[in-house]
Amino acid sequence: PPDPATRHNLATMAVTDLTSAPPAGKKAVLFFWAGWHAESAPRGAIDRVFSTLDASAGEGVDFYRVEAEAVPDLSLKFAVTVVPTFILLDAASNIVDRVDGGDDVPRLTQAVGALASRSGAAASAPASASAPAASAAAASPEDALNARLKSLVNSSPVMLFMKGVPTAPQCGFSRQVVEMLSDAKVAFGTFDILTDEDVRQGLKTYSDWPTYPQLYVKGDLMGGLDIMKEMAEEGDLAEQLGVEKSDAGIGAAASADANGGEGSLDDRLKKLVNRHRVMLFMKGLPSAPRCGFSRQIVEMLDEEGASYDSFNILEDEEIRQGLKTYSDWPTFPQLYVDGDL
Repeated sequence: PPDPATRHNLATMAVTDLTSAPPAGKKAVLFFWAGWHAESAPRGAIDRVFSTLDASAGEGVDFYRVEAEAVPDLSLKFAVTVVPTFILLDAASNIVDRVDGGDDVPRLTQAVGALASRSGAAASAPASASAPAASAAAASPEDALNARLKSLVNSSPVMLFMKGVPTAPQCGFSRQVVEMLSDAKVAFGTFDILTDEDVRQGLKTYSDWPTYPQLYVKGDLMGGLDIMKEMAEEGDLAEQLGVEKSDAGIGAAASADANGGEGSLDDRLKKLVNRHRVMLFMKGLPSAPRCGFSRQIVEMLDEEGASYDSFNILEDEEIRQGLKTYSDWPTFPQLYVDGDL
């Protein structure tokens, strides 16, 4: 059969581009990237960091680059929902750690160093002696899962873990929560727990909450449908959750900044495009798009299981017109990743 990997020269050395499962028998780091994400794309800032880690780790660990959208089977297998994502594997192809996103380079460096040390211990000592060293050097699967769950619950100011996606909920409770948040004009990110059994089961322990959907605000569990209904009965849901409405909150900011000079709108736009790692400016809401193009991009994001936030440009004309100049892009929808169009 053809070799699943082809060699690709970067700044200082050869990095392997992977198109199928990595060969077993050796430690490995998989770097999932996408062409539309400039920092993780070839010769981007994160790509250069990866090459540097490759050069410093030695021969005990293989480094692979995986274009997430071009190899969907691998992205699904490793539950990749954001780019960049780094998956660290032991010689038996078990996940020993993972880093979602490219914001924490020290964490990634530490994880790679631990994997390299673990590899060295296994190569130079008897199996009985190397096992404790390996265990100490690399994070346990439980620790790795908890780190991933912490990253997920904080990936959007309001984060919903549900069955299905907002445009196609897979249970009545999830559908009701989506409708309540949408009716309250609360912008929220989502994660489909049906696509990842580790997250589905692990989050029950992490949050000490046995059922779904689960709603988090700024990383803290608010509860499920019953709790949300109680909040809604006590007053405005957005106010009860302690978050601004996607339109009213922005409008209030506009009033406060009315005399703030030309920089005020740019400041608002900069905050908005960075409100979530993946930020979609669309016509309507994910649960109720108001144009075919917005509907298509929502469907694409949901099919990929991507966690994202959205802003309805129909509810703020200043944002709608200002973003065209800010981004030098005249049409909508517009998708930003890490603040970049």
